[in-house]
Amino acid sequence: MPHNVLMPALSPTMTEGKLAKWVKKEGDKVKAGQVLAEIETDKATMEVEAVDEGTLGKILVPAGTEGVAVNTLIAVLLEEGETAADIKSASAPKAAAPAPAAPVKTVTPANTQVAAPQKTVAPRPQKGGRIYASPLAKRLAKERGIDLARVSGSGPHGRIVKSDLDKAPAPAAAPRAASAPAPSIDAKALADAYGIPYKLQPNSGVRKVIARRLLESKQTVPHFYLTVDCGLDALLKIRKELNADAADFKLSVNDFIIKATAAALVKFPAANVSWTDDAVLQYERADVSVAVATPNGLITPIIKDAANKSLKEISNEMKALAAKARDGKLKPEEFQGGTISVSNLGMFGIREFSAIINPPQGAILAIGAGEERAVVRDGQLKIANVMTVTMSVDHRAIDGAVGAEFLQVFKKLIENPMGLIL
Repeated sequence: MPHNVLMPALSPTMTEGKLAKWVKKEGDKVKAGQVLAEIETDKATMEVEAVDEGTLGKILVPAGTEGVAVNTLIAVLLEEGETAADIKSASAPKAAAPAPAAPVKTVTPANTQVAAPQKTVAPRPQKGGRIYASPLAKRLAKERGIDLARVSGSGPHGRIVKSDLDKAPAPAAAPRAASAPAPSIDAKALADAYGIPYKLQPNSGVRKVIARRLLESKQTVPHFYLTVDCGLDALLKIRKELNADAADFKLSVNDFIIKATAAALVKFPAANVSWTDDAVLQYERADVSVAVATPNGLITPIIKDAANKSLKEISNEMKALAAKARDGKLKPEEFQGGTISVSNLGMFGIREFSAIINPPQGAILAIGAGEERAVVRDGQLKIANVMTVTMSVDHRAIDGAVGAEFLQVFKKLIENPMGLIL
């Protein structure tokens, strides 16, 4: 019988994604293991492979469609001898209320674990019954004040999708409550009104998720900031010596920073924590998320158990992860998780800055440029290489004194880097 191809869950937190591209077209023969489509998640574009042989009989969700909910029917595979006439019987909804869905064969993403299947989407009932809509459509309807009961769905089995909301009539404006926050300024409307030329660059799925998570972090996480200056002369000297003798690696200052961050968490584990409503989560391993700029936005590949890796291992692993990040090829387990983040803008000449915490982590280190500065030592004015580090901290999980003590440990490791080598 025909096999329903469902929108896969490419990570444990994924609820929807963008069907970026169909690699196969209707009528193409498909072998198990061949790539069917490319799905854009919140962090990367991933290939989806077929698990069965057959013919791609019908594509139900076109390429470029955004906000496709996990487990939405996106295509149908036909077995040998089957025709398009068999598709309707395989995918059409029943008239009665649906019974628990039987297991169906789905397309699984390459090299990725798939979350447990959710309930299949039932047909939209008559007025007065349950309304079926994608998560994106529900959120947009709430934001726009649209009654979903008055919207006709064009998705599979009558499901309401984003495009249906775009066609729905605008609701009557309701009186604004006195305590309601002022609406954000519409930049496009302002540019149009004043004749400012511009180009529209559609937001990628990655950019939308970055915006949502950063807004959530600043609105819900009580940030406070601690800043310390670290001397770099000893570190730069050792780095130069190690690189001079190396044949298969080249250490960066950032490699030392990653190692020092993890080692400091091991020495002072009170800072290696995350907040939950029930308890503070105390991590027993230091996994360092490292911010990497990509064409689609910021992503944070993880150096796991960095305290127990050599500088050479960290250097080579970081270079490989950064290359995969820029190509959009990171696996979910390579960028999801982490117990602390490091964001380094020093290579751009930024002296110091404050970074936004990456939830649910409890802290992030913002690394400034190493530069020559005038310092006073033993009553003498000297020139030294100095780097400013600012730690953004979740005050729910980490108190000021705890953050300060962690930075003392970090500073000592940076200024006495032999401890990172031995």
